[in-house]
Amino acid sequence: MSEHSAQSPTFSARPVWVDCVLLALSAVIIVTLVALGNWQMRRLTWKLDLIEAVETRAFAPPVAAPNTGAVLEYQRVYLEGTYLHDDSLRIKAVTDLGPGYWLLTPLDGSEHITWVNRGFLPTGLDGGRITQPTGPQRVEGLLRLPKSKGTWLEKNDPGAGRWFSADLQAMKHTIGLPARTSYFVDADHTDVSPTWPRGGLTQVSFRNNHLSYALTWYAMALLLAAMISFVIYQRVNPDL
Repeated sequence: MSEHSAQSPTFSARPVWVDCVLLALSAVIIVTLVALGNWQMRRLTWKLDLIEAVETRAFAPPVAAPNTGAVLEYQRVYLEGTYLHDDSLRIKAVTDLGPGYWLLTPLDGSEHITWVNRGFLPTGLDGGRITQPTGPQRVEGLLRLPKSKGTWLEKNDPGAGRWFSADLQAMKHTIGLPARTSYFVDADHTDVSPTWPRGGLTQVSFRNNHLSYALTWYAMALLLAAMISFVIYQRVNPDL
């Protein structure tokens, strides 16, 4: 009986050029991931500078509301005038006090009419509990920029009196008065008694997830680099 030596099947080695292409692609991906991480770190620096600048403006002594020039959101300002209560508009809102509305009332000053967000009104509040100060008023608060058209889910409907954002241009046409459209003012809540509307509810906060995003990109780059290093080691040392 003749013996036949058993031969194990052999497989052709992967061409070197394939490894080179895969290595080049991996290097490009790693460089891209690191670049994305660096970009997020630059965004983090920008966001921290923005937060510091806004907090400085928001808690600084009030300055006169600007008539011309650049408008800085969350600048603490003051202005004087007389409220035009009959032209007030309500903008739907949800706050820590529950669902309700922001009450925006035009303030007629000596040179300009400026919208003032007097504060929050809860849904179903008896109209008799809403204060309507008369005569000259001094208002202090935070300067805010207009928000056009509405929200992602709900659009302003001026004809039906439904407002979801402070679209000052549309609000101006609704009341038929030459109110300024470059900004409005969120009034402070200076009365210690629980009066309505309730001012001083402006949320001065910014999302800041840039550090976590950067760490994610860096971790992905490190993981890919480790995987490529392991594959290269196995190719160089096939017997291990």
